[in-house]
Amino acid sequence: MWAKLNTLVKNLDWWLLTSVLLLVCFGLAEIYSVSYSQGTGELVNFKRQLLSVVLGLVIMLVLVLTDYYFFYSYNNYFYILAVFILVAVLVFGKVVNNTKGWFSLFSLNFQPVELVKLFLLIFLARYFSGASLKQQPLRHLFVSGTGVGILLLLIMLQPDLGSALILFAVWFGLLIFVGFPKRYLAGILLVVAIVSAVSWRFWLQDYQKERVLSFVAPISSLSRDYNVNQAIIAVGAGGWLGRGLGFGSQSQLKFLPEAKNDFMFAVISEELGFLGVAITLFFFGLILFRLLKNLPKIKDDFGIFFLLGAAILIFIEMFTNIGMNMGLLPVVGIGLPFLSYGGSAMLVNLMIIGIAESIIVRSKIKNY
Repeated sequence: MWAKLNTLVKNLDWWLLTSVLLLVCFGLAEIYSVSYSQGTGELVNFKRQLLSVVLGLVIMLVLVLTDYYFFYSYNNYFYILAVFILVAVLVFGKVVNNTKGWFSLFSLNFQPVELVKLFLLIFLARYFSGASLKQQPLRHLFVSGTGVGILLLLIMLQPDLGSALILFAVWFGLLIFVGFPKRYLAGILLVVAIVSAVSWRFWLQDYQKERVLSFVAPISSLSRDYNVNQAIIAVGAGGWLGRGLGFGSQSQLKFLPEAKNDFMFAVISEELGFLGVAITLFFFGLILFRLLKNLPKIKDDFGIFFLLGAAILIFIEMFTNIGMNMGLLPVVGIGLPFLSYGGSAMLVNLMIIGIAESIIVRSKIKNY
């Protein structure tokens, strides 16, 4: 047993794991800074995030030790579970920030859509690994699209536009990389444009429309664009080296709403400056590079598609969050992976890394 464990440890992608752990520590430091200045001294948010990190690391270790073929074998059950928890949260969930997407237990909240992101990666990796994509591509597009569409519909009923867009982007990104014909991809974008127009007229809530309008016409209303304007000020105020940890006026004096969540990038920019941003982006780049670097070494298509999907998910969430903070994208409530406050997202992101490491380790070990 110990020999087997030692073999697993030796074959971990330590560059990937170290980059993730450093980003997690980076995020904890910033959450501590924001919590200390804005809280009552009890640091409740920091303690909760720390608990999520510890629990997430334990689960990540268990997943590294677990043969990833388990997820391949039981992917249908994971998909059914994803549908079940999305339906359950619509019935029994708690409303937070106009979205009925949270389970609340003993003052702790869990956002099931974060877990659905992991289940979607497993579903798509399993489906594409077993499909002959050069034959009947329209059929594979319809089947995979239907599977994703059911989840998107349930998420939009909460409504959670940001998470729905992230799941769609993961699916569409995988379609591009697996080589679906361009005419099909163009057709998907046309359908999205039509659905978006209909949703704007009949589905989207007023606050969701306000977020889009504040992006399209950012100077039309100072009150409507307050969050984004404060984030842009924070990003520009950091200079080269920042104002120092705990000395960012926008975040510490509560000018910047949701500093620990949606606008964590702005907090990093203001307190740690260009240097802090560069370090953050470097570690994100290293994570994405290591996930993609390992693709040629993976023994099976399921592992390849899972790592590719994980890289797309992390990149899309990072890109979206940074774009929100800089006024380049509408505010859709997406946190910065491994950095923003949120126990649900932290747990799931560490679980994704755990499965990715399990795939990487077993691709290096012969006759495992």
